[in-house]
Amino acid sequence: MDPLTITILFIILVTIVGAFIRRCKRDKCLRDFTGNMVTLERTDKKTVWGKLNVETTGLELLYPQKHADEDGHDETSYILYKHEYSNMTALLCYHDQLSEANRKKRQKKLKRTYHPGPIRKLKRKTVNLFKTLRDSVMEILNVAMTHARKVTPAGGVLTSQDKYVSQMKQDLMGSVGTSYEPLLEKHIGQKVVLELIRGDKIFEYCGVLKEYTADFVEIMDVDYTPDREQSARKADIVASRNYGLVRHLGE
Repeated sequence: MDPLTITILFIILVTIVGAFIRRCKRDKCLRDFTGNMVTLERTDKKTVWGKLNVETTGLELLYPQKHADEDGHDETSYILYKHEYSNMTALLCYHDQLSEANRKKRQKKLKRTYHPGPIRKLKRKTVNLFKTLRDSVMEILNVAMTHARKVTPAGGVLTSQDKYVSQMKQDLMGSVGTSYEPLLEKHIGQKVVLELIRGDKIFEYCGVLKEYTADFVEIMDVDYTPDREQSARKADIVASRNYGLVRHLGE
């Protein structure tokens, strides 16, 4: 094939691979709440409520009905971009706001999460092993690509398309974006105590540690109240790691 055709094919391949990986790279903690009615707590103490949709660049809460703001125009959703996650304290999924189908799905998820079996533990260990080895994998990939350029018939093609090959490698390695945290990993599936900072106050909530990422930690089955004067409601929490951290093992 001529160089132009090869370049076009490389662009198509990189675009397809990149789109697929970016779709899979949505934050795992936020992704667990997708499709549910959730409450977003902001650091300025304002709250937003709606059905959650998560993308790689941020999240959107779809209002159940349109809302007229102070300027008189209608609003039907609220968008929080990824670079604004520092303005978010927590995302709450109250159990009494779940649909019957989502309530059953959540209950199954809790059963799988709390005190996980050997198969689930092995799966996590395998994934975490790859995460800790990703730098070595990238080095091996670089060596393999260099060797292919020198000794294989496709070497000239790879050299001429180096820009697109590099982009594909970055997308592939970037898909392993979750930070491995040994202190949290050993407590996955166990009850823990989460400290959540609001202003100059610290609140503690006990629940089951389900997941964590570089930006968030997810706790299930919490008796939650935003302040000590309100009655608690059962909820699952995704807390920003800027304001929420696991402080104690709870069992």
